[in-house]
Amino acid sequence: MHAVTRCVKRSPEERQWGRTGVTGARGPVITGHAGVVRNRGEELARLCRCAVRRPRRQLALAVVVSGWALAWILAQISGPTSPLDVLAAASGWAGAPVGWLEPASAWAVERRALFGVVAVAAGLCWAATTERAQFPALLGWLALLAAGEALGYRQAVYGALLGLGVFLLVLGLLSWPFRRAFVVNRVVLMPKDVLRAGATAAALSAVVPLIAPGVVVGRLLRPYLTRPPRPDPTRSAIPVIPQARRPGTHATRAPGRPTADR
Repeated sequence: MHAVTRCVKRSPEERQWGRTGVTGARGPVITGHAGVVRNRGEELARLCRCAVRRPRRQLALAVVVSGWALAWILAQISGPTSPLDVLAAASGWAGAPVGWLEPASAWAVERRALFGVVAVAAGLCWAATTERAQFPALLGWLALLAAGEALGYRQAVYGALLGLGVFLLVLGLLSWPFRRAFVVNRVVLMPKDVLRAGATAAALSAVVPLIAPGVVVGRLLRPYLTRPPRPDPTRSAIPVIPQARRPGTHATRAPGRPTADR
């Protein structure tokens, strides 16, 4: 008696829509350069949405840090501007006292070496950022603002990027010998995971200055946006039930799923 083996082979329609064995379609699968660009765009959009998914207090702090950092970055267009200069302009416009800002700036300038270490620590805080722990990104920007008061914009940013880049480079070199290791009962550094975690940390840290304008624009546009219906998580996919086989007839098979006798 010969054994019957079923060869599962997807039809062109199933390969296009990415669905087998379950009714319905999830959408066409785009391959090639267009698919890579789309996947990267979706990943970046997902990280941007993730950047505002915080507890309310942390989101309020993120908006303040974001506005301060963005104002400091944009102020460099008109000339070298320190973070406390931006804060002094905002405080003066609001009528708050600004007399304490000048002594604080002088104190920071006198300790340039210390704030050089603070700039590198800002990059290390960025490197510690994950999707579930985004508070280090805010600490990194606060450290960068403090270092920018003593070192200036360029040196502070270069120091932070140097700390982030050297840290990721060291992890990449340490993980290279384990590029083909099997993770069974120990924790190892994998090059792909190091690269993925580093890219995620850099992206979540880079979008911090855009949180404040993003929250404002999103709140203004929320009543005017039409959102697609959300899928019901309580409903499971309906499997395809094969037709009943009658005695004396051949078994019916779905298109693209031939059977082979061996």
